[in-house]
Amino acid sequence: MASMSRTDNAGGPAHGLTTRWASALSDTPAFWKIVSLAILFGAWEFAGRIDFNYAFPGFLETMAALFEMLTDGSMAKAYLRTFEPLAIGLVISLTVGISAGVGMGLRRDVEWLSLPIFITMQAAPMAALIPLVTFVYGIGLASKVLAVVMLSLPVIAINSYKAVRNVPPSLVDMSRSFMGSRRQQILGIILPAASPMMFAGIRLGVAEGFSGAVLAELLITPTGIGDLITFNRSVAKFAHMYAAIFSIVALAVIAVSLLHRLEMTLFRPEKRGV
Repeated sequence: MASMSRTDNAGGPAHGLTTRWASALSDTPAFWKIVSLAILFGAWEFAGRIDFNYAFPGFLETMAALFEMLTDGSMAKAYLRTFEPLAIGLVISLTVGISAGVGMGLRRDVEWLSLPIFITMQAAPMAALIPLVTFVYGIGLASKVLAVVMLSLPVIAINSYKAVRNVPPSLVDMSRSFMGSRRQQILGIILPAASPMMFAGIRLGVAEGFSGAVLAELLITPTGIGDLITFNRSVAKFAHMYAAIFSIVALAVIAVSLLHRLEMTLFRPEKRGV
């Protein structure tokens, strides 16, 4: 009996430490993100191994193809072509979108003139407008930049407009009570209060920009990462095709996640956008 008691006492602290460690680990968001990815990739590998479709490779086969394209330089060359319209389009969207959104939020006449345009751009099916864009601007860089702008600009502009319009009136009234000028109201009260929601719009606009860049390369002319997708599909190298798709999705997720981390650093939790 004494021997059993000593054994239980010896194992008790270690067991308690393991339990506390497991409980603390399961409470961290990173743990559940890893579990979620493991389930997703495991299901992907399982679906690829049961051979329900020849054109659907497993996760490990896709990662092997991705590693091959990374080492032979084809992936880097493709992204150099893809990043050009993406970067130009995002710079235009950020500049015009934030300026237009702030203008719509501050002035009713600008809102009445501009808001219907951005709502129409956001609601319009992009795939149906690509042939029109190609007909007007050809198959060069301009049409691809426009595709990125058409997807990301309305998101940034409308979120910036909503951010400015939803600034608490009490803050503006307080500025007026202290005889603050209109310029001081905008720079010192309205823009700082609207910044969190505007930043959330920027994050969503960047995600839409990735979609626009890939859509343009698939529908206008195959270049960059779109060329990798269409070429490997045409020669039945489906693992390489899925690797190219996986890479652009992963890159977009990383970019949006970095912006989200920056948003968490810059703004207090109660001030952050959605």
